[in-house]
Amino acid sequence: MLRALAVDDERPTLEELVYLLNADPRIGTAEGAGDATEALRRINRALESGPDGPDAIDVVFLDIQMPGLDGLDLARLLTGFARPPLVVFVTAHEDFAVQAFDLKAVDYVLKPVRRERLAEAVRRAAERRGTATSPAPRIPVHEPDPDHIAVELGGVTRFVPVDDITHVEAQGDYARLHTDKGSHLVRIPLSTLEERWRARGFVRIHRRHLVALRHIGELRLDAGSVSVLVGTEELQVSRRHTRELRDLLMRRP
Repeated sequence: MLRALAVDDERPTLEELVYLLNADPRIGTAEGAGDATEALRRINRALESGPDGPDAIDVVFLDIQMPGLDGLDLARLLTGFARPPLVVFVTAHEDFAVQAFDLKAVDYVLKPVRRERLAEAVRRAAERRGTATSPAPRIPVHEPDPDHIAVELGGVTRFVPVDDITHVEAQGDYARLHTDKGSHLVRIPLSTLEERWRARGFVRIHRRHLVALRHIGELRLDAGSVSVLVGTEELQVSRRHTRELRDLLMRRP
């Protein structure tokens, strides 16, 4: 069973997080720390104890924006340890997801924390740690139809129509979905969305971009460089994808 440390400078949030973690059958113990400095002292004690010692910590559930040493700073320090605990970021801000991925975070959970979303983060941590776990309580979840994709915003799951997505931008193991009304970050690789949405008219134009053909307004040629206009945004087309894109646009009704 996982031994967890929750870190948050807001006491009510910390107490709620520790409560939810202790309620998960895959968590053996969960304790809290009110800031990154206190957490670092606790983690140092865990490392001195060893992976099988009484003070060991398997996973840290870490807030990002804290006074003094913030969550990203602490996560960077942990990467220098020989056997650091796993890190799950728990934050009210979605803007740091790419940095979290770069720091090899297990998951990125948005506040306010929902029990079922936290359970998924615990599952990922247990899977990464290779811990023998008891099954989590099954929580009924509405499965969206293929015409929508689930996104999280401020702890609320919303279903965005795929037809509203103009293009998708790769950001590590994440993808940013762009619509006329804004963008959403999802933990799905661009290659997965390319395969899933190929039949819906999405085409790869660059290693970083997937575009919906119906939202392409112009194909531009400039001194051997090719780009497309999607809404008001101009996106470069790589040479390897230029021929396929032109053929698809020529066949488009």
